[in-house]
Amino acid sequence: MNCASLVRIGGVSLSNSRPLAALGGVCSIESVETTFQVARRLKKIFLELKIPFIFKASYDKANRSSIRSWRGLGMKRGLDILRRVRDELGVPVMTDVHDPSQAARAARVVDLLQIPAFLCRQTDLIVAAAQTGKPVNVKKGQFLSPWECGNMIEKALSTGNREVMLTERGYMFGYNNLVVDMRSFVVLKELGVPVIFDATHSQQLPGGLGSATGGRPEFIEPVSRSAAAVGIAGIFFEAHPQPDLAKSDGSNSIRLDLVKSWWETLMKIDHLVKKDAGGRMQDKNK
Repeated sequence: MNCASLVRIGGVSLSNSRPLAALGGVCSIESVETTFQVARRLKKIFLELKIPFIFKASYDKANRSSIRSWRGLGMKRGLDILRRVRDELGVPVMTDVHDPSQAARAARVVDLLQIPAFLCRQTDLIVAAAQTGKPVNVKKGQFLSPWECGNMIEKALSTGNREVMLTERGYMFGYNNLVVDMRSFVVLKELGVPVIFDATHSQQLPGGLGSATGGRPEFIEPVSRSAAAVGIAGIFFEAHPQPDLAKSDGSNSIRLDLVKSWWETLMKIDHLVKKDAGGRMQDKNK
């Protein structure tokens, strides 16, 4: 497959051999105030740590447990807020698209289009997103093996767009539970694309609360440390000032005030692994 091993998103370059990038924000756009609160805080943290950063927020969460679940502010208001974040804070932004008809409209605002995990086999959606020319991040479905992901990349590449990334977000492990298979990162990296780990959605308990999804946020940090040790391109996460009050996915979001210390540890692991890998490569080339 002739895909790009380095993907450029705004001013951020993502590669499995480059320093770890942060792709984070809020699950859904609840309000202008909360969105900007999180975006400003994360921008400040990652500027201080000198970590490449892309802000994430969803204008609509179509995959909800219940018809009564919060979905977001809708496409028009949501994209307007994302445009403001991009322009006023000067950070690249990303969002999910759920239907082929949304791709071109979202691409006029955001720097990176994301295919949700449950939609990762939807050929028309992947093709529409890739046809915009914007980089595309495809989340591996909870039902999919890592070696099947080459098919998703091929769908995007069929449009001529080489800017494709894959995200690992856990695999179904019995009812209402997910597990992260660390071997998956090795397989996905062999496909030649930047690999991202979704540190927060991978700690979900899908449908675990009956009419809502539960989560185990205490595992976000230790599992993400393991993923960083493999040497990947980035960590995806969702954060909230008060996860207990979040309108969606609060039970598996990381508290905003914990983000900096968490990433300080991830930086050390990433630096050690990639420095060591670089040294081995130099020796091999002698």
